[in-house]
Amino acid sequence: MRNSLENKLVVLIGGNGFVGRHLAQELLAKGCRIRVAARHPQTALALKPLANLGQLQFWPCDVHNPDAIRASVRGADAVIYLVGTFGKDQQQLHATGAGIAAEAATAGGAQAFVYLSSLSADPASDGTYASTKAAGEQLVRAAFPRATIVRPSVIFGADDQFISMFAGLIANLPALPVFGPDAPLQPVWVDDVAQAITTAVADPVSHGGKTYELAGPDVLTMQQLHQAIADAQGRHRMFIPVPDGLSALFAALPGTPMTSDQWQMLKLGNVATGTLPGIAKLGVTPKPLSLFLDKWMVRFRKHGRFTVQKA
Repeated sequence: MRNSLENKLVVLIGGNGFVGRHLAQELLAKGCRIRVAARHPQTALALKPLANLGQLQFWPCDVHNPDAIRASVRGADAVIYLVGTFGKDQQQLHATGAGIAAEAATAGGAQAFVYLSSLSADPASDGTYASTKAAGEQLVRAAFPRATIVRPSVIFGADDQFISMFAGLIANLPALPVFGPDAPLQPVWVDDVAQAITTAVADPVSHGGKTYELAGPDVLTMQQLHQAIADAQGRHRMFIPVPDGLSALFAALPGTPMTSDQWQMLKLGNVATGTLPGIAKLGVTPKPLSLFLDKWMVRFRKHGRFTVQKA
């Protein structure tokens, strides 16, 4: 079967991030030419050894600057918008910038556009993250009607900032608070997300104009997730459920590791609704977190790889 992505120019806006780096590897393996467009593209230089001569380009692009966005997508066969933040300027980064990128992709004759949204996207949400992701979806669809929108759950990987954060805390603290202990999550592996997006880009006729929910095979509560990490480390820890009111107060304080946006998302849970096509419709059989956790937690065990794990 002919590789539809061979030598196609795919622009990854925000391609220096966690998902972008994994997605770039998937696309490079398909023979694409990749342009990593980001404010600090040099942070993705580790991708260079994975590319052939002339296959990978790093392009400075601040998505606050419409001209920079337009320049970054020039000549693109496909554009993938990956920018996401819980920090400031979410309207600009999630919505306005995405809309400009979609307009430029349409004007430039790109065949495919993919927008990385979130399962939490909701125009009526009180949370800025969820509402601006929903606004981004609307602006992208208005400018590029055949765009594919993907809504992932919490994305995990060996180099993420989610599982790794909890792993570090569990390794070093005898007791930990658990915010939203009963909140359900459906974590999805980053390489499964990369494969799903690649499929959408490769076949915009089949997948354009659709919205997909990308979720893993298992639903875990936050309490269960903490316990699974502790078990994989071979550690006994006390987990203290935190009441919702106290969690909301903690998230509202400056300098804490959880923002009010993140608390809003966590409180509501992050699982697929089942009302939209899922990751299987993009040809991906998602892998569970349990498949990787024991291997990833080796470095967090008391004696590392020399720790004796009981059956």
